[in-house]
Amino acid sequence: MKNQDVFRWNGQPGGRKFLAECAAACGVLALMTWGGFTLHANLATVSYLYFLLVIAMAMYCGFWQASLTSVLAVLCLDYFFTVPVLHFYMSDPREWVALGAFQITALLISRLAAKELRSAREARIHRKGMEQLYELSRSLLLLDLRQAPGAQLVLLIQRVFELHAVALFDANLDRQDRAGEWDESEENLARDCYFERASYNGRTDTEAQVLLAGGSPVGALGVRGKLRPLVFNALSALAAVSIERFQSFEKEERAEIASREEQLRGAVLDALAHELKTPLTAVQTASTGLLELGGLTDSQHDLVSLIDDEAIRLNSLCTRLLQTAELEAGQVGLQIDEMNVRLVMTEFLEGQSAELGKDKLRLVMENPNLTLRLDRGLLLMILAQYLDNARKYSTPNTEIEIAVRESRAEVLFSVHNFGSTIQIEDRERVFDRFYRASELKESVPGTGIGLSVVRKAAEAHHGHVWVISDEKEGTTFFLSLPTGARRKH
Repeated sequence: MKNQDVFRWNGQPGGRKFLAECAAACGVLALMTWGGFTLHANLATVSYLYFLLVIAMAMYCGFWQASLTSVLAVLCLDYFFTVPVLHFYMSDPREWVALGAFQITALLISRLAAKELRSAREARIHRKGMEQLYELSRSLLLLDLRQAPGAQLVLLIQRVFELHAVALFDANLDRQDRAGEWDESEENLARDCYFERASYNGRTDTEAQVLLAGGSPVGALGVRGKLRPLVFNALSALAAVSIERFQSFEKEERAEIASREEQLRGAVLDALAHELKTPLTAVQTASTGLLELGGLTDSQHDLVSLIDDEAIRLNSLCTRLLQTAELEAGQVGLQIDEMNVRLVMTEFLEGQSAELGKDKLRLVMENPNLTLRLDRGLLLMILAQYLDNARKYSTPNTEIEIAVRESRAEVLFSVHNFGSTIQIEDRERVFDRFYRASELKESVPGTGIGLSVVRKAAEAHHGHVWVISDEKEGTTFFLSLPTGARRKH
């Protein structure tokens, strides 16, 4: 019952209270009338006492109770205290004016008192709601974010707001939690409210509404009990914030776990790479020595050559692992030299032409006199990895273009080829260590290490790397380095 001026009958609590207050007013009025009549009190004295009773009824009970009391008081004044006594008749017109003034004044005072009483009651309710919201907001900061928030929230909301029952549906977890006693027809109230995207107002102080975070629905909250609309809206907002906070914490925790797992995996592989370098070097030395000694049959020569090639490949893989670890730890001291980019690129491509063929490589340079201060070894390593990727994924008999362009702030290296494309969702992740695009890792062998080394080497020069890929335009890997990029060491 939100307003004391509105009451319900048929045995409801509001109707019983109204009848009890009216009966009490009649009893007090009868007692005052008997006393005044017995003591032969004059009209002014009894009117004043009746007036005090009407004000008291307005202050502590309500307008309708005070109005009924004032009407009964006028009837008692007319019957017991105006001439002729014990008759509903007044011989003097001034008495009509006096009783009319009494009735109007009593009604006005009753109305004002009831309004003031209602305002004070609403202020108390509002203050209590604010105190409850404050207590809830403080308690929400103490929630255990390692557990689903629903079970904690429903118990907390029920306790703080003294509700009969609370239900919360978390859309992210597809889970509904309940506290208190719910009817069978309302057991899935919060879930239904979320999926129907509609608020619910029941006949038994039951309501529910969708929870929004950033304009998107994240769940629904249902309550059974007395809550003001503003308080319920604020409560829903706090519940939505708690769900969103749990989701953010969960994402951060997953990212932290993934990061720790990646660090552990990298540390193990780096340790293995250290341990494998020595035996691989011995195997490669032995296989190379056998090939140089000669005297092998054709089948023996093929087997030794295979051992030598695979030993070289494994040695290169271990080198890349160790190089990545050193770059991540910042242990690489850059060997900065001033170099002519065209001479370096020409020398580099000559070394690559034996494997790829001169007709497949094309160099584009806007400024043949471009000079930079860079780590020559790391630059060539980046370009070699880009070129190796282009070679593996290019369509047969297509050209690979290596370009060098400059602007005022940076120098841009790029390697372009036509062939397999890289999906948008993979273009950033291909530079993560051990990551390979799902549609390519089955068709072309690889380890997913090379591009991660490329990114670390670029970052060592305060540069960055990226890739664009399109079926019509082809695939291009970029390396952007600031002019004069260098790293303190």
